[in-house]
Amino acid sequence: MENKQKIVRLETVSWGMYDWANSAFATVILSVIYNKYFAQVVAGGEKGVNILGVNIHGAALWDFIVSIAMLIVAVISPFLGAIADFSAKKRIFQIFFCYLGVIFSGLLFFVGEGNWLTGSLFFIFALIGFSASIVFNDSFLIQISTEKNIGRISSLGWGLGYIGGGLLLLINLIMLQFPNLIGLPKGYFTVQDCFLSVAVWWFIFSIPTFLFVREKSFGSKLPEGESYIIVGIKRLANTLKSLKHHKELFKFLIAFLIYNDGIETVIIMASIFGAEVVGMGTDEIIMFFLMIQFIAFAGSIIFGHFADATGKKIALIISLVIWCFVSLWAYFLGIIWDMKTEYWILGMIASTVLGGSQAISRSLCGALTPNEKAAEFFGFYAISGRFASIFGPLIYGLIIHWTKSVQAGILSVTLFFIVGMLILFTVDEKRGVEEKNSSGLLQNYN
Repeated sequence: MENKQKIVRLETVSWGMYDWANSAFATVILSVIYNKYFAQVVAGGEKGVNILGVNIHGAALWDFIVSIAMLIVAVISPFLGAIADFSAKKRIFQIFFCYLGVIFSGLLFFVGEGNWLTGSLFFIFALIGFSASIVFNDSFLIQISTEKNIGRISSLGWGLGYIGGGLLLLINLIMLQFPNLIGLPKGYFTVQDCFLSVAVWWFIFSIPTFLFVREKSFGSKLPEGESYIIVGIKRLANTLKSLKHHKELFKFLIAFLIYNDGIETVIIMASIFGAEVVGMGTDEIIMFFLMIQFIAFAGSIIFGHFADATGKKIALIISLVIWCFVSLWAYFLGIIWDMKTEYWILGMIASTVLGGSQAISRSLCGALTPNEKAAEFFGFYAISGRFASIFGPLIYGLIIHWTKSVQAGILSVTLFFIVGMLILFTVDEKRGVEEKNSSGLLQNYN
């Protein structure tokens, strides 16, 4: 019994280590350094770039590029999930997309000033690898957890992610600002070296996941005369039909699509907002995000326990109320003290719910998802998340393009939080679990 418990703990921690590994990309490239570098240096900042006769602000171009990448992920995620469930090769798919992200993250090392097209293409492929690999890692959550501890295990993953991303960000700060601490002269490292560090970190720390988290389902034999592509299309169609038997899950996915729009947009734009609106330098932004990473770690763990004790829906609604407050204050930034002071305070408040709201969302999806269709339904969960990452940045980018103001688009984020929360109110968590269990009984009967 003791050996079995050790194996379970090893599998749980190894699963969470993938969040630790890929959070290097989420933190350094998507949230803190590359997005600011791309918007202000590669794409020219306020000067922008001329594309087909239209001048586009650097920050707006960044938003548009993110939207394109997320559209691709949204289209392929459920299709790949259907194939992976049928073939029981979720791990193989995860490894492929993981290393796709690793390779193109490393190639960002070669992106310099004015290389907006190369920088866009490399980033798109890296983001596809990052996002698609998460779909398959998330689908293992049901396999390694129970209804009683799924919130805590999901939060463990998010918590490890914030610690891992924060540690690499700290290393990058030392590289850029204090290389003398490791015996090297000032200016030895560039921001491009930070992108290379992401690839190395992601590659090394994903290894435990691939070694110790095993596929426990068995694949089906491919029907004669059919390919995995045909099977994937058929299973995807069946999954779409089966959504009518999972009404609460469907309502949750719609709510998640909308409120996560706000969360993802805040993550993607926070460092650009800090640089262009608040006037923070690179070292200040890194310190700001280091604070967020470590507070978010504690917040994700606390919210995970809170969600398991009181209900995931209640915990999510509380987090969304706080998000509304944060986004409204950001619009009126500087109303009480100076902008920089208020932005630090906002960062502290937002970070308490950042990890929690995302971890609880993943665990609620898992609690409502049938085990036998884990990758397919988490593919739809990914669609909701990635469509959010299409429309949020796209709308924010259009507002920047029209107004030339990064601050002007923040009210659109507030609207996403409010609408998503209103739909979430209609989700019956208990009924959703009953729908999941009924689906399992029907599957066994058939």
